[in-house]
Amino acid sequence: MRDILQEIVAHKREELERMRAKKASLRQTLLQSLTGIIAEFKRKSPSKGWIKEEGRADIIPLCYQQNGATALSILTDKDYFGGHDDFIRAARQSGVTIPILYKNFVIDEMQLYEAALCGASAVLLIAACLSKAECKQLMDKAHSLGLEVLLEMHDERELEYAELGPDMCGINNRNLGSFVTDVENSFRLADRLPKDAVKVSESGISNPQTIRELREAGFRGFLIGETFMKTDDPGKTLNDFIQQINCK
Repeated sequence: MRDILQEIVAHKREELERMRAKKASLRQTLLQSLTGIIAEFKRKSPSKGWIKEEGRADIIPLCYQQNGATALSILTDKDYFGGHDDFIRAARQSGVTIPILYKNFVIDEMQLYEAALCGASAVLLIAACLSKAECKQLMDKAHSLGLEVLLEMHDERELEYAELGPDMCGINNRNLGSFVTDVENSFRLADRLPKDAVKVSESGISNPQTIRELREAGFRGFLIGETFMKTDDPGKTLNDFIQQINCK
């Protein structure tokens, strides 16, 4: 006789294995890309309010992919950034196949499960939000769920977190306390990161020439959101931006 419970449990095990299965690697994709642009779906900012309140997660992320994005970052914080976990699901359902970074203020393992379940490839961990021990614990859990980790640091005091060996080391050019942004922060800290680190510069990048200079400084990823999202057609703006990077 057919045992329905056993069948359900077997199917559930298959679901969990698919969740744990290694997704497209953000790290490897950045290393292989000529531009390294992580285009961000960001509808709102705590400092600027709504950037694109009507922005749709089933349209813009796919347009980013179609216009040359190496990877995507999708804000999932609701109250301060107008985001939602469902935005990653919507992007995947629309046809997005490139790596997606789950961007939120991750402070608990439960959020890592949410990231894995909604279809993210990697998660952002922010040194300023976590003790070093907490960061290590969350990093290990993320890896067990098949998620890569982009570890974000902002100043010299946080650089010791790079010793934990994240998949990617991010330098945030924006001070999360004051929200003052200065791209020079990436240039200043680049040589202080491990030589073999996959370096990502985050925030405040609006000029293709800056990308070329950051690549010369050793960066392989460039997280850009508002530069694209504030325009009428973020995908086209991204495409134009890439053309300007490649034209020199």
